[in-house]
Amino acid sequence: MDLVTGATGYIGGRLIARLRAEGRPVRAMARRPERFAAVDGVEAVAGDVVEDTGLREALDGVETAYYLIHSMERISAGRSNGGFGERDRAAAGNFARAASAAGVERIVYLGGIVPRGESLSPHLASRLEVERMLLDAAPAPTAFRASIVIGAGSSSFRLLVRLVERLRVLPFPAWRDHRTAPVFERDAIEYLARVPQTPEAAGRSLDIAGPDVLTYGDMIERIAELMGLGRVPFRLGLSQTPTASAIVAAVVGQPVELVRPLMESLEYDLLPRDRDAERIFGLRPHRFDRAVEHALREWEATEELVAR
Repeated sequence: MDLVTGATGYIGGRLIARLRAEGRPVRAMARRPERFAAVDGVEAVAGDVVEDTGLREALDGVETAYYLIHSMERISAGRSNGGFGERDRAAAGNFARAASAAGVERIVYLGGIVPRGESLSPHLASRLEVERMLLDAAPAPTAFRASIVIGAGSSSFRLLVRLVERLRVLPFPAWRDHRTAPVFERDAIEYLARVPQTPEAAGRSLDIAGPDVLTYGDMIERIAELMGLGRVPFRLGLSQTPTASAIVAAVVGQPVELVRPLMESLEYDLLPRDRDAERIFGLRPHRFDRAVEHALREWEATEELVAR
């Protein structure tokens, strides 16, 4: 039995569909399971990792537990950016103890690539802390680290698309020259799904990335070109993340508490430590342009992109 936490989220929903396509029995855990769209062969259960409720029942009989939870919801007034880190720590600790008590063989976690030799943003530091806690909680755990996931429902990708769509002049702060290797959603899902059949992944922390290494400025310009839009880049000399976060939040229509951690992550090179995951899993990741084109087509199938 596979357990997928965060079942009503973007990655969780896609992973459940992939696991069921293989015929694997799946239990879907969510705080509000009534919001989970019924899927044949999937049992929906209630569980809250922060409140530590429902975990014992959710983990009963589970061999592989996918932990796809990040506390990026809106922070209450008066709380600092550390709020989501505190919730992530408590949630991961509760889940780790429950999984260990239930005898879960594998915990599979999807976190973020960590910059080399840099002090970490609260967002990235929290994900690394959660990874360490979960790797100690099962006999054969696997942690994946990714930077930007390219997909129609990816928060980071949607933020970039909305900026391109709504701004004719694109302000590029100092982080425009930092580099990353975005990964296509389908590749990320495939890595997650194949863990139980890949013994070499046990006990490992693996970076997953696409083949193209791009600066954030390059990425934004490529998205604009693939959308058929002419945009004028305007280079700024400073990072100005607090101010830029407020502006971006207003432009894309998202709470600044959600946008700021994502933008703080742009202040580093986020590059994979190695390409071991591709070798271990035998995957050939998709190129950036193909991933973007697929994501835009899927997006437009259900939601209008005004600029297109």
